[in-house]
Amino acid sequence: MWFFLSLFQANPLPFLIIILLQATTITSLEASSSSSSSSSSSSSFSSMLPHQNKEKCKWKQFSDYRCAEEVAGDQKKEGIASMADVQLQIQDDHVVMDNGILKLTLSVPGGAIIGIQYNGIDNLLELHNPQLNGGFWDLNWAEPGNIGTRGQFDVLNGTSFEVIMENKEQVELSFKRPWDTSLQGNHSPLNIDKRFIMLHGCSGFYSYAIYEHLEDMPAFILYETRIAFMLKIDKFRYMAIADNKQRYMPLPDDRLPGRGEELAYPEAVLLVNPVEPQFKGEVDDKYEYSTENKDNGVHGWICFDPPVGFWQICPSNEFRTGGPTKQDLTSHVNPTTLAMFVSAHYGGEELSLQFGSGEPWTKVFGPVFIYLNSVSDEKNAFSLWDNAKEQMKVEIQSWPYNFPNSTDFPKSDQRGTVTGRFLVHDRYASEQPLPTNGAFVGLALEGEAGSWQRESKGYQFWTTTNEEGYFCIKNIRAGNYNLYGWAPGFIGDYRLDASVIITSGCEMEMGDHVYEPPRDGPTLWEIGIPDRSAEEFYIPEPNPKYINKLYVNHPERFRQYGLWERYADLYPDGDLVYTVGVSDYRKDWFFAQVNRKTGDNTYETTTWQIKFKLEIVYQGGVYKLRLALASAMSSNLEVRINDGQANPPQFSSGLIGKDNAIARHGIHGLYYLFNVDIPSDQLRQGDNTIFLTQAMNTSPFHGIMYDYIRLEGPPLPPSSTTTTITSSNNQNHL
Repeated sequence: MWFFLSLFQANPLPFLIIILLQATTITSLEASSSSSSSSSSSSSFSSMLPHQNKEKCKWKQFSDYRCAEEVAGDQKKEGIASMADVQLQIQDDHVVMDNGILKLTLSVPGGAIIGIQYNGIDNLLELHNPQLNGGFWDLNWAEPGNIGTRGQFDVLNGTSFEVIMENKEQVELSFKRPWDTSLQGNHSPLNIDKRFIMLHGCSGFYSYAIYEHLEDMPAFILYETRIAFMLKIDKFRYMAIADNKQRYMPLPDDRLPGRGEELAYPEAVLLVNPVEPQFKGEVDDKYEYSTENKDNGVHGWICFDPPVGFWQICPSNEFRTGGPTKQDLTSHVNPTTLAMFVSAHYGGEELSLQFGSGEPWTKVFGPVFIYLNSVSDEKNAFSLWDNAKEQMKVEIQSWPYNFPNSTDFPKSDQRGTVTGRFLVHDRYASEQPLPTNGAFVGLALEGEAGSWQRESKGYQFWTTTNEEGYFCIKNIRAGNYNLYGWAPGFIGDYRLDASVIITSGCEMEMGDHVYEPPRDGPTLWEIGIPDRSAEEFYIPEPNPKYINKLYVNHPERFRQYGLWERYADLYPDGDLVYTVGVSDYRKDWFFAQVNRKTGDNTYETTTWQIKFKLEIVYQGGVYKLRLALASAMSSNLEVRINDGQANPPQFSSGLIGKDNAIARHGIHGLYYLFNVDIPSDQLRQGDNTIFLTQAMNTSPFHGIMYDYIRLEGPPLPPSSTTTTITSSNNQNHL
């Protein structure tokens, strides 16, 4: 029987695993501060983190790393060619890397991936598409002053080729494109160094790139960068992103006019006459397969004849932008597999990298691992996904890799470790600070509270706390950071008001960090769960005309196309009215406050009402309305109290958001928290109504997704803060 991991064939030679008990400097930072400000970043996957406790964070590293077992006979049994020393063949216009398991062919000097030969398939890549072919690095950029996030694509073809390392164990190649002033306006002003690595006995290859903006380079905006693979159309038809997100996919021709009908935007196509009739009536849209950074460790495709898997494995999130919960593209019809590093998806232009003239900057994206696996029996083809997941664990355990030959990529002993404890103290919920299991704690570039979710130029390193609140962040690059944190179940963000300086090899014990979330008074009522998502609210069934079969009865049913249109179906004449103590947010609060369509390309704003009773109004006191948003798209949220026509409103957010999460089937985008003071003279004893208006109405996608809403009473004396509140039916009373 084929074992789940290609590096563990029958009679495997064991890895040499060394527990690194590094003799490093331990630096103590006196900081048990509390701050109601913000935080987060991205580095490794929380599900793969070591056990966390008060003591030093200990971890394993493979000292003699191999990603495929060197047992030729066993490999032949599974249809894998016998392994050999890594060989390099250099021709006039291309170069071939060959380790006996696969052959990787790259153009010279461009460094485009034009061939991957593996397991009897001459080339896993498609080279006959009308536009994008093979594998390539590219970016999207614009000169200063560009509006929106649509710049020009720049395929990063090298102008010089260099062999960085060549021996029987490893080959590393470099394809460089230095900035050329004569191409200003046509090429992004960056020095680019693309690298490709092949190892002995490794069923795949690695790629990373070093981007550099120097002091003599002009200003520009970087919107997106990635590495992309266009796979053989007639071979790869089954896509896998997660255990519950796998399916056979339509053909690219099904999206063309006559077979497909473009919907509200070009990416979304209704399949009306597909080549294969089983796909008829489905919607194909690449955004339906997005996932969060923290869950985006492996995805790819399965070929059944012969049974071969092609997987993109990302072992770290440190080089991705926007923190652990940012969503991005994965794989989609073509068949395409992407490793996204920078993008405006689910964030908008706030996530773009804005470079000033002469602003120095260097960043390493990757390495990512392109993993290939196979089985001999087509009946076992689906097990290739399980094998790829196991290989992902191996790659994560091996991070940071010790084989890239670049001083810009620090090895394990050049990085630092931070440990500590994260507690939350909501004085209206508990008298003492309490640990929270699953809180996010991370290091990102220094900034304001919550700035990590919009931060793109630096590296981010994230983990989650254990049941006792302890955290360990390891493999941190040297540099200056802020410590950020946030906890599901509480609003707002934590930021340590001090720099965290990481030096090579340091181990830093940071002690307890107490986050005091925003709170003025006792909870009178609340709607939703403070988790930065609208997933707990009512998500309607899709229009039967617009179905993706994968998401029928699926936990991510919000990925279905066109759910924004269902609001008008449910509320054709009037808007949503929610009665505290009677309504149930899981059934009665629509997941997004969107506009109502009134005609061709015409829409009207919507005003939602929250009705509630107050047994007593404390005159002279100030009540507080907390509005946490999970997403906003070109919106202006207006709040009125007991007068739906009041002008001006009690609160206006102004124009906020460009994350486009409603159109792109994301249940969240960027997080916002607004705190609205309500003087007691605006409230009444008895019945009250809060009016929430989304005032922008030029698009069906202008709208808001709420995360959580809470009304607080005036502050209570300190001695009574945790003893005078009772809760009933989602409503609390003084």
